[in-house]
Amino acid sequence: MNGSIRVSNLGKAYKRYPSHRARLLEWLSPSGKARHQTIWVLKDITFSVRPGQALGIIGINGAGKSTLLKLITGTAAATVGSVEMHGRVAAMLELGMGFHPDFTGRQNAYMAGQLIGLSVDEITTLMPDIEGFAEIGEYIDQPVRVYSSGMQMRLAFAVATARRPDVLIVDEALSVGDAYFQHKSFERIRAFRALGTTLLIVSHDKGAIQSICDRAILLDGGRVSKEGTPEEIMDLYNAMLAEREGDNVRQETTENGKVQTISGSGEATVGSIALLNERGEPAEVHGTGTSVTLLVRVDVHADIPDLTLGYRIKDRLGQNIFGTNTYHKGHAIPPVRRGQQLEFRFSFPLNLGPGTYSVATALHSADNHLIDNYEWRDLALVFEVMNLKHTYFEGCSWLDPRIEMVSHGALA
Repeated sequence: MNGSIRVSNLGKAYKRYPSHRARLLEWLSPSGKARHQTIWVLKDITFSVRPGQALGIIGINGAGKSTLLKLITGTAAATVGSVEMHGRVAAMLELGMGFHPDFTGRQNAYMAGQLIGLSVDEITTLMPDIEGFAEIGEYIDQPVRVYSSGMQMRLAFAVATARRPDVLIVDEALSVGDAYFQHKSFERIRAFRALGTTLLIVSHDKGAIQSICDRAILLDGGRVSKEGTPEEIMDLYNAMLAEREGDNVRQETTENGKVQTISGSGEATVGSIALLNERGEPAEVHGTGTSVTLLVRVDVHADIPDLTLGYRIKDRLGQNIFGTNTYHKGHAIPPVRRGQQLEFRFSFPLNLGPGTYSVATALHSADNHLIDNYEWRDLALVFEVMNLKHTYFEGCSWLDPRIEMVSHGALA
């Protein structure tokens, strides 16, 4: 069966009373006079996820992401609106949700499996796979109260995904635990996607959202602020982190149809940018392994005592390939004055695989843009890399090996 999700005008409100006395008076008052203030956590949320699609939900803490997933899965009741889901659903919301601390991992696996619609016989059949994927060893027969948070996540994910669901809903639970199991979990999610599972995922992991999802939604203040490609939504999210109130953040459509996010106070801006080839000429196409120079010209519009210039190279999905800045390279920029123009040259071998890449630039103080963001510009430059002279290889990086083989004679 194909899974799908449809959310229509969904909203969640809570009543805030000034005191316990006001709550009691409202309950007892024959007139039914309201003595509370209505606080909307979510309002007017509408979107759909078609069979086989993957939707990412992004937002700062308190934006309403976890509440939205609880409304969708039915663990909390909506104030208004509706949710329509088709297919067998597996959800990972809160870490170890539903686990009893005094029961063993195996006992909890049976209980959690039945909650997602598996029979006891099915769980028994799947138990070897659950144990193998969770990799918690003898702890499977120990009480869950002795588990670390990472072990709880391993078991919960192994149970929720023991059988491929039609719809998989994942909250930030996967951010807990070791990097090895996170990679393993996302590989299973990608495999499910390839087989047709519909996916709804909340994560601050930019790479995960951009590599798995078709679309993304930015939640802000309990409402859908924007919906679009994962790259443009993550760019806007990062800009909003710097501009806490969302001021001075704008998005523009470039000539090639991509959406460019620009944010910052404008006290310093990138006037021009180019990627120069080995002859020192601006070019849009470069060969793998060739020497290039990123030329960035900066216009200064105000006196700035502390200025840093940084850049990121991103692949076609918007995932970071490499990034650095003058601060981390130990290249201090003296205080600059209004009206100055600065020219920076970053030279390096272009050890990238064939494909399309973009450059994002950042002008800020100290080591990052979260304090003083003068300008953050995504898609400041787009260029192409081609393999013109090297042997065939795969991937986004050219890591050409030298091969040695030693023969030790025939085996005895």
